[in-house]
Amino acid sequence: MSITINETEKIARLARLEINEDEKEIFTKQLTDILKYIEKLNNLNTDNITPTAHILPITNVYREDNPESSLPQEKVLVLAPEKEKGCFKVPKVIE
Repeated sequence: MSITINETEKIARLARLEINEDEKEIFTKQLTDILKYIEKLNNLNTDNITPTAHILPITNVYREDNPESSLPQEKVLVLAPEKEKGCFKVPKVIE
């Protein structure tokens, strides 16, 4: 498959790119080369190949959830610039 200069201009316009005449020639050749490579890939026999989302086997690494006691409320609220009824007081975010 080959790309024409008109198609390159259209692609540039859709991508909101301004390209000059020299760039049109370069991009037309590059896009044509990319499409030729994709055609080559499409001709490969992939019947016995399982689809992958990642090239490496990835597994989640979990740690044990060991509950521990938290800090006392009084010690934590000492660090708060403002507090009210045993809670942090913060400025209103939603108006």
